[in-house]
Amino acid sequence: MQDRLEDVRAQVQAALDDAMAGLPDGDLTDAMRYACIGGKRIRAFLVMESARLFGLRDREALPVAAAVEALHAYSLVHDDLPSMDDDDLRRGLPTVHVQWSEATAILAGDALQSLAFGLLTDPAIGAPDARLALIRLFSDAVGARGMVWGQALDIAAETAVEPLDLVAVKRLQGAKTGALIVFSATAGAIMAGEDAGPLTEYARNLGLAFQIQDDILDVTGDEAETGKRLHKDGDANKATFVSLLGLEGAQDKARKLVRAAESALDPYGEAAGNLRALARFVIQRDA
Repeated sequence: MQDRLEDVRAQVQAALDDAMAGLPDGDLTDAMRYACIGGKRIRAFLVMESARLFGLRDREALPVAAAVEALHAYSLVHDDLPSMDDDDLRRGLPTVHVQWSEATAILAGDALQSLAFGLLTDPAIGAPDARLALIRLFSDAVGARGMVWGQALDIAAETAVEPLDLVAVKRLQGAKTGALIVFSATAGAIMAGEDAGPLTEYARNLGLAFQIQDDILDVTGDEAETGKRLHKDGDANKATFVSLLGLEGAQDKARKLVRAAESALDPYGEAAGNLRALARFVIQRDA
């Protein structure tokens, strides 16, 4: 799985570099490129591996994988802004608004979002109907029904009279983090016109396990490894899976979610080996 993950990282970085190669020189383009440096590329990996399950080639899935990572980069740039999470470190580097300015960060995020939708029009993806379906579902996943809605819930929770309960935290994270993960994991089925049900179940469990591990790392992690500031949720008294379940309870819940994610892949047999390995990886990672 690790070799394949490295391969996907290299392919996606090259695709993003190509997509930005013709943009005008200046701070905006520099900030866009900077925002796309590094990262685990788990969402891109999900796109590429889900496509493989249905016999699709990497060159058909690559524009979708690059679109997902461009969109994810935009979300991190905006999430780090002073008006949102106010972070100064991301992927081990100063955040975009620290490196340039808040205005440049906002514009770079806007431009990366537009770039993502443009990448989904690439004819290499397949038939026009498949591209339209991807664009529609992508819009739902990252907009006011998905990721952006989750961010709004997160901001509202900071000033709520009562901390969120477990149901509310699951709803928030299922939108903020989970929606794009579900899109990524089901992209191959959408492109192939196949049933996405098993992959949707897999991704929902994977997304929650991923977020729980993030909450665990916020308590137990090392900033040198994670590349971002830690203990912010606890300092802000925000409800997390760890604060609600306890550290051991959160770890146990993450393991159960990974088992459920792996079971959801049973219809695909050995072809889903990398996706099963990824599910185990998300709760073993230290960054």
